[in-house]
Amino acid sequence: MITNTELEFKGNLYPTQVVEYRKDSDKYYFTSQNGVILEITILRNSALRVRYATDRVFEPDFSYAISPNHSRGFDEIQDDETDAAYVIRTSKISVFIDKASLRIRIEDLQGNVINEDELGFHWEENYEFGGNTVKMSKVAQAGESFYGMGDKATHSNLKGKRTHNWVTDQYAYAKDQDPLYKAVPFYVGLHNDIAYGVFFDNSFHTHFDFSHERRNITSFWADGGEMNYYFFYGPEMRRVVRAYTDLTGTPELPPLWALGFHQSKWSYYPESRVKEIASKFRELQIPCDAIYLDIDYMDGFRCFTWDKNHFPDPKRMISELEEEGFKTVVMIDPGIKVDRDYWVYKEALENDYFCKRADGPIMQGKVWPGPCSFPDFTNPEVREWWAELYKDLIKDSGVHAVWNDMNEPAVMEVPGKTAPLDTRHDYDGHPCSHRKAHNVYGMQMVRATYEGVKKYVFPKRPFVITRAAYSGTQRFSSTWTGDNVATWEHLWIANVQVQRLCMSGMSFSGSDIGGFAEQPNGELFARWVQLGIFHPFCRVHSSGDHGDQEPWSFDEEVTGIVRKFIELRYQLLPYLYTMFWKYVKEGVPMLKSLVYYDQMDHQTHFRTDEFIFGEQILVCPIQEPNAKGRRMYVPRGKWHNYWTGEVVDGGMEKWVAADIDKIPIFIKAGAIIPKYPVQQYVGEKDIEELTLNVYYLEGIEQSTVYEDGQDGYDYKKGEYSLRNFKLTGKSKELIIQQFKDGTYITPYSTLRINFIGLPFRIRKIQVDNEAVTQKDVQLNGNNTIVVDKNFSSLVIK
Repeated sequence: MITNTELEFKGNLYPTQVVEYRKDSDKYYFTSQNGVILEITILRNSALRVRYATDRVFEPDFSYAISPNHSRGFDEIQDDETDAAYVIRTSKISVFIDKASLRIRIEDLQGNVINEDELGFHWEENYEFGGNTVKMSKVAQAGESFYGMGDKATHSNLKGKRTHNWVTDQYAYAKDQDPLYKAVPFYVGLHNDIAYGVFFDNSFHTHFDFSHERRNITSFWADGGEMNYYFFYGPEMRRVVRAYTDLTGTPELPPLWALGFHQSKWSYYPESRVKEIASKFRELQIPCDAIYLDIDYMDGFRCFTWDKNHFPDPKRMISELEEEGFKTVVMIDPGIKVDRDYWVYKEALENDYFCKRADGPIMQGKVWPGPCSFPDFTNPEVREWWAELYKDLIKDSGVHAVWNDMNEPAVMEVPGKTAPLDTRHDYDGHPCSHRKAHNVYGMQMVRATYEGVKKYVFPKRPFVITRAAYSGTQRFSSTWTGDNVATWEHLWIANVQVQRLCMSGMSFSGSDIGGFAEQPNGELFARWVQLGIFHPFCRVHSSGDHGDQEPWSFDEEVTGIVRKFIELRYQLLPYLYTMFWKYVKEGVPMLKSLVYYDQMDHQTHFRTDEFIFGEQILVCPIQEPNAKGRRMYVPRGKWHNYWTGEVVDGGMEKWVAADIDKIPIFIKAGAIIPKYPVQQYVGEKDIEELTLNVYYLEGIEQSTVYEDGQDGYDYKKGEYSLRNFKLTGKSKELIIQQFKDGTYITPYSTLRINFIGLPFRIRKIQVDNEAVTQKDVQLNGNNTIVVDKNFSSLVIK
């Protein structure tokens, strides 16, 4: 007798008729006839979580992405049912669950469709690996656009694109190449002036199709795991992004020096070369706060060691650099050289800390040191051990910060450029293969690094950088966009990537200024610096194979332009620090794409170049050679040209002149922009006076200045200074009210206020309802006055 024992290929499977429904507090459960369970959790009035189990059993509820401090809460929930659907209502949305198919439709309270399933949830059994490929398809509404998804090297608007999340070492990647270094499975949909967001919290290889395969369909799927996603309703994009950022978390405030200008190269060595670079910065008076040491500082690329030939006394060198105002940042990779005489390898081997293959042997792969083994950072015991390894680097040698690279993990000369898929991981007590752990490996490495750096730089604040990331990594680390190329196209890519990362919860980001691979000419380098000083993380980094890339590596004209813009960065540090505080406190992205800034203006939906730096500065880089200016879109409202003082009306495209020494910069009318004096490094000077540039507006505008001790944790005990300003402008009068909070006493006692764009001559001045003379406030012909920092009300007429 012959028996056919082949497995039946079932193809896509779908939920059937609902046969059971129950409610448990804020959770709703719907069970289908064929054993699918839909769980809907109401998180907030405008946010919910959706999970599906395919055989009546959910996977353990565990995620690395979700912040333990995310907020929850809602007014009330109402539930009802019709002949065709179950209905859940909050004070913001109505959720309809189809009884025949478990498909979901979400509407606002006016009955407008926000988001609806097409085929909805379906799955396909995975006979090769076990488990399921889980899928979701939704209707793309008429005119819908899509944004977010992390560091994708493509147009800001993802309509018509297909993207993938599998963190990958992509040296010299190209425009539209995907995947890259980060997995951020979060997107924002926008249609009919309504914004919503979806976060697909699944660490397997995930895929998103934004009406690429089918014109009116959006779909996302994963190679394993659960269909588990979060839904956020706006209707404003800012509410969506802030809700997602709250869910996945924000970092602590960094030390202020981390927001300065940083210089890096693969590699600065020996010690004499490092000292030479540092001296040149100070000689040329180009501000810089940090110098980076790439892998060549190590002994044979062994992590946590020093090459004693190139760096005979690291502690002395780092101390001498610090005396000149430079912090030292060193690289640490995950690959640990296979060497039984190497103490880190021996400890990991003895404690069984390395990742293993499915059948037991330790996973090995080639990286810079040669054959390496890789700690399993998804094991909490390994993370604790790894954190302790930083003691010698930081406590003994004096290193200030750490840079994690190659942590996808990158493995050379193998298909896929990473660990084999059968590599095993602890996954914090939920054992799994590399298929599930790959996208979070780098995140868990930098998490361990963050804990170690935080412990050993205390009472200072930690500063950590990572290349690989999954959603939520921003809680531990800054990031950059990886190994880019010195081309004009990559300057454009860097601009859209950092905007997208900010919209995706990862605001502390930047690019390798000037390009990592190949060599920029002076014009490209200058234009890239002009963009880079407006990125939250500001660092020049380049390959050692392609020439020098310091600010003075080109000609005197370029050096002067670079100095001018780095000085502008340092002047704007209080503004940038305030941006960071708002990001930490409220989840506000530090850079705002124009569509985020004004989604109701449909002209913004496909803009890529222009962005808002913080709340009130409009920036548009020059992204082509030989340009004397460019056309750009100015968003609605009134804006002051930073260079010329011209006031322009927005809501239209304009030609803006910008020769090699300028880029278009506009300040929102009514803004109050704080400035520090130029410093060669943070802390070089005592801030004796805070400058406030006040840009006239006939109307009302709010501005904020946040300051604290610039390092340490006293700010968490109320030791901060928060100045909220309300500007009210009239045709012949300007009123500024200040509302002060916090107990930090700033080192300066006066504010120098520059009034810009005033349509009238100052004749009368009142401070706190008392008339003062022009001499009292040192009024000069440039409409500048000096007042006590604690004033409550200032009126000029």
